[in-house]
Amino acid sequence: MTNRYILIIVSIVTLMTGCKSNDSVTYDNNAGKATIYEPIAQSGSVSGIGVESQDIVSMTDQMMRDMLRNPMLVSSGISRRIIIDSEYMVNESTSRINKNMMTDRLRINLNRAANGRMVFVGRHFSNMVMKERELKRGGLVDSGTIRTTKATAGADYRLGGRITSLDALDTKTQQKSRYHQVTFEMVDLELGTIVWSGIYEFKKTAQDDIVYR
Repeated sequence: MTNRYILIIVSIVTLMTGCKSNDSVTYDNNAGKATIYEPIAQSGSVSGIGVESQDIVSMTDQMMRDMLRNPMLVSSGISRRIIIDSEYMVNESTSRINKNMMTDRLRINLNRAANGRMVFVGRHFSNMVMKERELKRGGLVDSGTIRTTKATAGADYRLGGRITSLDALDTKTQQKSRYHQVTFEMVDLELGTIVWSGIYEFKKTAQDDIVYR
């Protein structure tokens, strides 16, 4: 019986000790921070040394203004047909980036600003165009209200480019530095000559712990 009472007393003490230790633990039950909108043309509260929104906005605006001043691309006589997509935009940098974000923003803003002085060929929509043409040629739908052409639009120029970077690490402070170089070039699709070139450069340094997705 003595051993039984001892076991009961030990169990009660253990339970009481456990309850006391749980009461002393402080839990963080605060709600998460509220979502805020940040200007896309400025560095945000979460930033690192990679390509970010302000870089994309700045580089595409700069390229757009430069292209609109080029007489090879914008002539008074005829609207040049241009392809701007990410097909020939190569990322050789250590930064993770969706190239479509750059080319889509450049094409859309150029299309709005050019106001008909450039014609943009939607080569990335080729499958959609061909399916509709097959329906029309097969007589399943009428020819629409615009026109009927023998072939789809060929392009005069197409955008190509490259994203490269150079990284450095201070092993003492663990600070990282990354220099980015982004080139844009417009290629004559008959001659293969480059009729326009643009470059955008920037360098960032930080004790970087940001993950880009």
